[in-house]
Amino acid sequence: MIFGTFDILHKGHLNLFKQARKLSANPFLIVSVARDLNVKKIKGRKPLFTDRQRLAVIKKCPLADKVVLGGSKNYLPHIIKEEPQIIALGYDQRAYVKNLKVLLAENGLKVKISRLKAFYPKLYKSSLVKINNVR
Repeated sequence: MIFGTFDILHKGHLNLFKQARKLSANPFLIVSVARDLNVKKIKGRKPLFTDRQRLAVIKKCPLADKVVLGGSKNYLPHIIKEEPQIIALGYDQRAYVKNLKVLLAENGLKVKISRLKAFYPKLYKSSLVKINNVR
């Protein structure tokens, strides 16, 4: 299971999906798309596209086996519901990460947490891709 805003789906995201899939011999990738409210809270700005629009784009991606909306008030229930064996975090994901493994274990979910590598972060960072697409 991976998490993100995925405001503009780009090569960095596709690489993230591929890295996450490689963590399992029998991959089934669940992509959790951040709610608009949480994007604003974490990044300090609203996304370009709504969570439903971003969800629809990711659903078209053949690397994602299942696409869900993240929690609106509490991020744990939707993770617990999906019961992932592995959670793959992006190289720069910091929100909701502290004590994640412990919190999930307290709710009966044992999960391996892996940190994925950056893919040309000075080129394929969503904020940079947005700037370049506006020019």
